[in-house]
Amino acid sequence: MVVPELRPWRAAVPHVVRIADAVRPRLARVAAATGPWFTRGRRPGSPQAPRVARPGAGWYTATAATAGLALAAGVATAAGPWDSSGQRTAERHRAVALEASRGTDHEGSRARAGTQPRGPQAAPPAPSVLTGLGGTATAARSAPAGKALAAVLDPLLKDPALGRRSAAVVDAATGRRLYSADSGNALTPASTTKIATAVAALSALGPDHRLTTRTVYEPDTKEVVLVGGGDPTLTARKNAKGSASLRDLAARTAAALAKRGVRKVTLSYDTTLYKGGTTHPIGVNPNIADVTPLMADEGRTDDSSSGPAPRVADPAADAARTFGDLLKEHGITATPPGPSKSSTRATTLATVSSPPLSALVERMLTNSDNDLAEALARHTAVATGKPADFAGAGAAVTARLKQLGLPVKGVVIKDGSGLDRAGRLTADLLTALLVTAGDPAHPELRPVLTGLPVAGFTGTLSGRYADGAAGVVRAKTGTLTGVNTLAGTVVDRDGRLLAFAFLANDTTGPDAAQAALDKAASALAACGCRP
Repeated sequence: MVVPELRPWRAAVPHVVRIADAVRPRLARVAAATGPWFTRGRRPGSPQAPRVARPGAGWYTATAATAGLALAAGVATAAGPWDSSGQRTAERHRAVALEASRGTDHEGSRARAGTQPRGPQAAPPAPSVLTGLGGTATAARSAPAGKALAAVLDPLLKDPALGRRSAAVVDAATGRRLYSADSGNALTPASTTKIATAVAALSALGPDHRLTTRTVYEPDTKEVVLVGGGDPTLTARKNAKGSASLRDLAARTAAALAKRGVRKVTLSYDTTLYKGGTTHPIGVNPNIADVTPLMADEGRTDDSSSGPAPRVADPAADAARTFGDLLKEHGITATPPGPSKSSTRATTLATVSSPPLSALVERMLTNSDNDLAEALARHTAVATGKPADFAGAGAAVTARLKQLGLPVKGVVIKDGSGLDRAGRLTADLLTALLVTAGDPAHPELRPVLTGLPVAGFTGTLSGRYADGAAGVVRAKTGTLTGVNTLAGTVVDRDGRLLAFAFLANDTTGPDAAQAALDKAASALAACGCRP
């Protein structure tokens, strides 16, 4: 589901200082236990593709262990870059954005009018951050043993508060399953569905893809058409904070019209990128706006940027009306807008583009942003030739996962956000998604891991794990009535990186179920679990 807006990272500094002394021994253990690069081969039954030489605990172990704690340990520079929410972004997108003469910089530089964003490019492999943790390290210990792990997890996951449950733990270095409790049973996943959406979208579009909103001019009718590009992060606020700006688009459009000597126009808007109905199956709900390719600030009627909020009844029409008002501020008179479709004769006046898909995925996962999740699912459908409606988006995401060789038996994807209770995922699939996102053969999927909320620090985990696993658990939460889920990564006591997924349906209450899942994840962090 969605959560309140993230606090700026600087606001977390007092919290970091208070716990720095408590976590310093854990960081030392991780640094000492994490080994040099070694070769990972595929084992029989592993869900991964064959691997080449790569870091065993490597960059990802260190990143997961220190994402929330690096600032306190004095290694933020080595682990960076960090944005204002404290969430580490894919390393090279800052440089890509600054060098680009097109699109919108992640940190807020403005795009040039009438130009297109750069196409997708593969992200490079992630470098190690072990230097920031103290230089050389010795070999990490072996992965936990199945029986020892079961002895720890079974009593916790049999908590009556969890109702029906499915669970899996996998060694991220080898892909070997270490623990399974009905891990092939497909249950309602809630917002952990967003992990699947993220993997599918990055796989189909690439981490550098940007969502572009544009205006075009119909010369025969002197009509300006605002063409929705499926960017729910488009903002009409004065401070765009790195998002594509409707105000910038209006200014550039007005300038282009003035060059043509045009001062009066008929204003229309085009939402034909998506198909089918716009209302999510859950109905009108403050957790999500109508799903349309044209909206500003996710149709919110308050100043929020995440979490539940009242929404406008028609986000596309509302965005177009706002755009007309902004044109007027620049000397262009426009008629009240109505729906239309741009023709092949139309010429582009101006464009604005979102931050790269890598940043959008991180925002979606950290904030559990339902509007963004539905948009990315539809863009996956558009990119793969499927209808851009709820059914087509679900089919497109499933197809991409199957193409990656992931276990989709029993999986039913009804939407991109996980709000639809008819969706079904397995713990086996969720752990396989996380392991694949860390595979050096798929560097484009890294934002799936860097976007996971950090226990005790960011997103939906900012208020959890204050007493033990802060900073070493990174996970996506999921919450619906009677449904509580948690899937992510954890560094155990011996410095081994584990991927885990816990799904619980028919839970007795959200607080008790959440506490039980957190105890299980904390137990993984505290457990070496070797014979």
